[in-house]
Amino acid sequence: MAALGVLDSANLNGGQKLAVKYFAVSVALFGAQVLFGLLAGLQYLNPEFLFGILDFSVNRMVHVNAMVVWLLFGFIGSVYWLLEDESGVPVVGLGFGNLIFWIFTLAVVVVVLVYLLVQVGPGEKSSIWLINEGREYIEAPRWADIGIVVCVLGFFYNVAATFMKGKITGIGGVLLFDLIALAGLYLAGMWFTPNISMDQHWWWWVIHLWVEATWEVLVGCLMAYGLIKTMGVRRKIVETWLYIEVALMFGSGILGLGHHYFWIGTPEYWFTIGGFFSALEPIPLVAMVVHALFDAGHHKLKSNNNPALGWIIGQAFGNFFGAGVWGFMHTLPQINLYTHGTQWTASHGHLAFFGAYVTMVIAFFYIAVQKWRGNVWMSGNLVGAWKWKWAMFLLWAGMITMTMALLIAGYEQSQIERAIGGSDWMAYFAAQAHRWFTQAMVWRQVGGWMFALGFVLLVWDLMTIGKRETRSTYVIEPEMAKAAV
Repeated sequence: MAALGVLDSANLNGGQKLAVKYFAVSVALFGAQVLFGLLAGLQYLNPEFLFGILDFSVNRMVHVNAMVVWLLFGFIGSVYWLLEDESGVPVVGLGFGNLIFWIFTLAVVVVVLVYLLVQVGPGEKSSIWLINEGREYIEAPRWADIGIVVCVLGFFYNVAATFMKGKITGIGGVLLFDLIALAGLYLAGMWFTPNISMDQHWWWWVIHLWVEATWEVLVGCLMAYGLIKTMGVRRKIVETWLYIEVALMFGSGILGLGHHYFWIGTPEYWFTIGGFFSALEPIPLVAMVVHALFDAGHHKLKSNNNPALGWIIGQAFGNFFGAGVWGFMHTLPQINLYTHGTQWTASHGHLAFFGAYVTMVIAFFYIAVQKWRGNVWMSGNLVGAWKWKWAMFLLWAGMITMTMALLIAGYEQSQIERAIGGSDWMAYFAAQAHRWFTQAMVWRQVGGWMFALGFVLLVWDLMTIGKRETRSTYVIEPEMAKAAV
């Protein structure tokens, strides 16, 4: 066993060693997302910036795709992290899991290089397979599409075989079913139809349902595990809310997808269905955290990992406001008629992805670092605690600044471009040139720099937290909280 506070893989089981590899790539891609986001923001303010070197459309594409892929790496790593704890047995097919990791990582590097090196050219069948499919948010070439599904299926094999050999907990059972959907729903974006309405219909199944359904349930599983590990919350509490989350996802999440069908030529009944069911998904996760904190009050809110718990709590409320409030705020069809495709949508997207997913992956980074350093003390009076607190503050402050700036820009667009100008080209350019819009873009960039500073501080903290600690953490057992639910 390594000395306390020293990073040593001897402290980890086989699944956790693989998880650390996924986390390392995840952090690197997170940094790429931040970098290309800053560059895209600068190009919004100065269109001549990097002209002829890095096209804005490519820049934005890398920014968005890096976000999706780094979160996917983070989620897969988080599942490997908890797998042996939940199943009680070593990961089945760990060697195959490591092979999948290296294939997935190499594929991501190749795709990004192709994006950057082949920025212009004819759109042909060969380019769909080798360069870019040209479908917003899922631009990966066809070979990479197939590779993602194969990698996720290989990952599913590791998880399913391990649970089948060991025990299947409530968290494990939900996770297994969710991973089937994680691989299956992605297939909806892998074929084209000549009917643009139908093509958009299936495209949204990936853009919305793959992310907001399968990812949301996956985050619920991770939150349940994180609350048990950091606070000793009773399994019965978190698993109950996890089941409610799954029920609401099937009852409202799939129907809530209908708010994307408003303007693509689908029947009018989607106005009512999509408008009503769009904001119910985050409720169980908020309730899970609130109930867990209430229950933990019976043993004085003890936590053995304050940074992880802080990010978990941030996830619950960031998810509620970003995905729930900000999403519902502009998805009613009467409102969406004016806000659709404006920066209002970008405001919701930024806060929702950060609040719902980024926060949870960061929480698992801290859970991993704690054990990697030999279960070092990460509770109150932690040495160097200012770094994780300031990193959290700057990331949240930067994100909120960007969210509010984009909301102001979107409000201005919905008024001048849509309500007053009638959505023609003259109205579009008038809205883009308005001082509210240009000032909002400046503030968006300010928020981006704050966020980037928070990211740098986060990486520094993850590399150093617990290094100077000489105290070992205490273990909080769920049995400590036996009061009635």
